[in-house]
Amino acid sequence: MRTDPLTVFVAGLVHETNSFSPLPTSMRSFTNDLRHLGGDPATLARARVLPAYGDLFTVAERHGDRVIDGPTAGAQPSGPAPRGVYEGLRDALLADLKTAMAAGRVDMVVLTLHGAMVAQDYPDCEGDLLTHVRALVGPDMPVGVTLDLHGNATRAMVDSGAVIIACKEYPHIDFLARMEELYTILAAMARGGPKARTHIRKVPVMGLFGTTEQPMRGFVDRLAGYEGRDGVLSVSMMHGFIWSDTEHTGAAVLAVSDGSDLAAVDRVLAAIAADFQAIVTAAPLQERLPLDQAVDKAVSLMGSGKPVVLADSSDNPGGGAACDSTFVLRALLDRGVQNVALGMIWDPQAALIAADAGVGAKLPLRIGGKVGPLSGDPVDLEVTVTAVRDDIRQRGLATDGDDPIGLAVALRAGTWDIVLNSTRQQTFSPGCFTELGIDLSAKALVVVKSTQHFRATFDAISSATVYCDAPGSLNMNLGALPYRHLRRPIWPLDPVS
Repeated sequence: MRTDPLTVFVAGLVHETNSFSPLPTSMRSFTNDLRHLGGDPATLARARVLPAYGDLFTVAERHGDRVIDGPTAGAQPSGPAPRGVYEGLRDALLADLKTAMAAGRVDMVVLTLHGAMVAQDYPDCEGDLLTHVRALVGPDMPVGVTLDLHGNATRAMVDSGAVIIACKEYPHIDFLARMEELYTILAAMARGGPKARTHIRKVPVMGLFGTTEQPMRGFVDRLAGYEGRDGVLSVSMMHGFIWSDTEHTGAAVLAVSDGSDLAAVDRVLAAIAADFQAIVTAAPLQERLPLDQAVDKAVSLMGSGKPVVLADSSDNPGGGAACDSTFVLRALLDRGVQNVALGMIWDPQAALIAADAGVGAKLPLRIGGKVGPLSGDPVDLEVTVTAVRDDIRQRGLATDGDDPIGLAVALRAGTWDIVLNSTRQQTFSPGCFTELGIDLSAKALVVVKSTQHFRATFDAISSATVYCDAPGSLNMNLGALPYRHLRRPIWPLDPVS
């Protein structure tokens, strides 16, 4: 059994592809968000903010091992990438890996992926990438993968022989723990231990399932009970990504085993799949209300001393929406709701106009509603510019992350404070408001353009959360989406048994 330090090659390619997004994905999308070329110190610091990719360095350092930083690329969710963009990113990763292998200094490979990347002619980018990686490194090299639980797990991913582990929590607060878990398994293999393998069982359901509340909270807690016995090393529940139109779309259970008891693994897969399917098909896990009902409920909860949070989940850029819709803004204004903070609206043009006007300026401004019909109509307001910043960074998915939000402005319209910004990104943390001088504790209602990740930081300062299923790119009326490749039957579009 080896005891000397290991050498780990790490690389990443992260994109959650929304087949129905109004926004294209280009190489510029990755260059603007995250494009690290292996060995380039100028981009490595930014790459290390990426959950799982950066966590690999933390874990390897704890183990006293050496890391070769391969290429990594990530872009905000949007439409399918052109074939050439995906192949270019894939081939750059493979070229760096080939160089490292030729130098004879790689003991294991770790890839940070998403699980729901789609490109022209590639409905399963992760499966394709892993197939190419395996062909390059050979059958015995330990290869490990971290996935977002919103990936659509496939047989090709599993057949690559990679050890696959996904985050268990939504919001995704456990990537570091999952990387530690994956690293332990791979390191044991690299040192001559049993060869771990991944197993999959598809579950014919899809949806959005937060894990902060029951019954999903209890389900996630039960997953740990399957690990560490009967040869099962790790289990992951993939929720799937419902806005990817592929034959792979939907939930799946993944189990990593040491191969000692395959019958036990099958029982674990079946038990978890049955548990998950029973929970999610029994009743709505989180009440996502139509716009008018959501406003009614939010207003009824206001006045407790802490702000109510209204989640405009249909316009979450973290799922591929434009993040410039005005449906919630218009509804609240029409109702005369007062003392509201709303953000972030992705409107680079309006943000630049307000920034040029300067702090203290009063001006008429046309806000939002620019990308297309699912963004609604622009809203015209008389506003005062209260803050302008281009250096704000929010927490993001990584607990110590610092994702830039671009040029950002705070606008006041009566008792309202509205944040516009130039970098399309969901609202993860209160800092998007507070860094612009907006006191959320003094607000009755805070509207965030996010689906679930905001809860990791907003729960501590809010009295209640209301989920709004407004019109928009991520509206939950899945029956209205023009799926062409989805494998049926699948819940909630079809009854399943």
